[in-house]
Amino acid sequence: MRIPIYKSRPVEPNPARFGGQRINDFIVLSEAFSNSYLIETPAGNIQINAGMGIEAPVIKQNFDTFSPEPLRYLILTQGHVDHLGGVAYFREHNPQLCVIAQAGNPEHQSYDTRLATFRGSRSAFAFTEKFASAFEHYAEQGLTEFPAQDVPSPDILVADRYAFELGGLEVELIAVPGAETNDSLIVWLPQHKICLTGNLFGCPFGHFPNLVTIRGDRYRDALTVAAAVQVVMDLGAEIILYGHHQPVVGKELIATELQVLRDAILYVHDETVKGMNAGVDLTTLMAEIQLPAELEVGEGYGKVSWSVRAIWESYAGWFKHESTTELYAQPRSIINADLIDLAGGPAAIVARAQEKLANNAYVEALHLLDIVLPEHRQVPGALVAGIAAHEGLLNDSDNFWLTSWLNNQIALLRAQAASTQ
Repeated sequence: MRIPIYKSRPVEPNPARFGGQRINDFIVLSEAFSNSYLIETPAGNIQINAGMGIEAPVIKQNFDTFSPEPLRYLILTQGHVDHLGGVAYFREHNPQLCVIAQAGNPEHQSYDTRLATFRGSRSAFAFTEKFASAFEHYAEQGLTEFPAQDVPSPDILVADRYAFELGGLEVELIAVPGAETNDSLIVWLPQHKICLTGNLFGCPFGHFPNLVTIRGDRYRDALTVAAAVQVVMDLGAEIILYGHHQPVVGKELIATELQVLRDAILYVHDETVKGMNAGVDLTTLMAEIQLPAELEVGEGYGKVSWSVRAIWESYAGWFKHESTTELYAQPRSIINADLIDLAGGPAAIVARAQEKLANNAYVEALHLLDIVLPEHRQVPGALVAGIAAHEGLLNDSDNFWLTSWLNNQIALLRAQAASTQ
């Protein structure tokens, strides 16, 4: 009987810490916001991913502990900042270094750079505390100066496949648009049946992919993700070195988990499309589409309900055909004052929200409180009710992004409550 692998693996990404780990007799792991790997050969070493700029000195020290040999190649599995920010630092210490990425890498970096301020501010709720903890750890180890985040220009761009040999080790690079970026590149070591995938299917292995990120990003196409899973399945890997956490070991285990992941993605896609063609509204589809037991995967990073919406909007856009108001710039919140007047004042709406809370209707309570809190947070019980609604939702959350958001909102509401006392 299958025990889904996600149940035995962590979810949250964390910044690099001092201390590397030998995976086998020629590969070393340095865990980071996205894992870096050092592949040792008699003719020099190959590194997979460079971490963020602030992580690069930590990753280098971790690898230097295991191998003093020069770095010949640095391969980037995708264009996110936590994969390539440290490239300049590693180039500085290895002047002959050859950096390889997928052909879509320049476009992805341009896209990321264009929205860096926007996305940085919208990611802060999930990562501020992690960065603070990392800097404290680095300071304890005597590291107080950090290289700037790099926006590198790779030396080789792989449009389809690229193979090379170093010190007797055969390396095949395969371009695979994936769940996280359009410039995904996987590393296949055919002699050893080892596949280094980066975050091809999303952050944690064994979870439904993040087809839309609540920090803000491009939609990721479900069929493209399923095809990427198939590419890795076809390799017949015995070990997957993923972009986060520990190796996934065992040919049968890997084949089973990848097949379930592929089929889960296709199931959600097909059910969403079927519902769209049947005229079922989006919110109903989000509530009703569930994975069957035999396709159970984790929802610790992406969620099925969020992915239903991503698939719907990827096909149909933002207009839901539910209200003419969707077509105009004025949001629903412009009538908050009218609703408050009709209710007899903000206290009446807070009282109704409290009734919803008593029945564990936390989202309904928040809908009501959204009418009051922007302008009337001083109303007795309003902020307390907002905190309670978020705490109720938090009790049922096992998703990294949702949990981070709810915790952040609770902290903000508590700060507002303290300031009104």
